[in-house]
Amino acid sequence: MANSTSANLKLTVQATGENSGTWGQITNTNLLILEQAIGGYDAVGVTSGATLAFSNGVLSNGKNQILKLTGTISGNVNVTIPDSIEKTYIVENATTGEHTVTFKTSSGTGVTWTATDKGTKVLYSDGTNIVEGLSSVGAVTATGHLVPGTTDTYDLGASDNVWRNIYTGDLHLSNKFKKKGNIVDGTKGNWTLQEGENDIFMINNISGEKFKINLSKIEGDG
Repeated sequence: MANSTSANLKLTVQATGENSGTWGQITNTNLLILEQAIGGYDAVGVTSGATLAFSNGVLSNGKNQILKLTGTISGNVNVTIPDSIEKTYIVENATTGEHTVTFKTSSGTGVTWTATDKGTKVLYSDGTNIVEGLSSVGAVTATGHLVPGTTDTYDLGASDNVWRNIYTGDLHLSNKFKKKGNIVDGTKGNWTLQEGENDIFMINNISGEKFKINLSKIEGDG
């Protein structure tokens, strides 16, 4: 019986009695491919799009668990993996240029980064389409702080992809890390919004002054 190839990672499945003298070499290559799939990293240039490789029995860029998409793009691009592959990915869109990047299968649908989204997504291929993993598991619960890696660099949502509602306690507002101040008078500030039983208060954290927001009750309400 001849060797065969696994469906997803394209490992060499060795038949009994085959590969005399090369069994160890083939086994080692299979282990390296598994290492790619579990924690392998590769930076892939996608200037004009890319088709990721899944070659039989050898290391291939599409088999890596973590992918960083790089390059300056001048138009919308696709990053494609072959059909029938079932695999998870962590993919960072590190391209330069405000155009969309879509990670998809050859014949199916995929997940798209908007033109201004340079973030990281957890994806999986179900053998037909690429799906965003976190969007299908519902709420994400954090037991610690959720902190951006760099100050004043990343957004929560986007102009064309907004959060529906925000539930929070006190709201802290500061633009002290920006190169320029606000667009009205050019100054920088540091404020805290707090809720009272009947009023909403604003605290100037620089001067220490406290203000009450003037509220007007709507006639006929309540």
